[in-house]
Amino acid sequence: MLFEFRRYEIRDGRRAEWVSFMESTIIPFQVGKGIVVAGSFVSETEPDVYFWMRRFDDEAARVRLYAAVYEDPVWVNEIKPRIDTMLNRETVQVTRLTPTAHSVIR
Repeated sequence: MLFEFRRYEIRDGRRAEWVSFMESTIIPFQVGKGIVVAGSFVSETEPDVYFWMRRFDDEAARVRLYAAVYEDPVWVNEIKPRIDTMLNRETVQVTRLTPTAHSVIR
């Protein structure tokens, strides 16, 4: 099992709009493709920062699910163009995590 913990900086004070888009469109779309979203968070101290975490069974599943999401015409033509207006892609941070034996999040 592996996780991705993602940190995004949102442009121009649009975090509320971003969270709404994540919760109404991006997360449901990805969950519909089989991705497990383990959490969605906003920073208490950084007003334009958003975090989320996704879980994958293994690397092969991650590769397969990435293709299912990011190659889908709905993603390419409808979702990604909206993301590009809100997300500062230059500052995206992705940390891959493997839970320890006693981690409650698995």
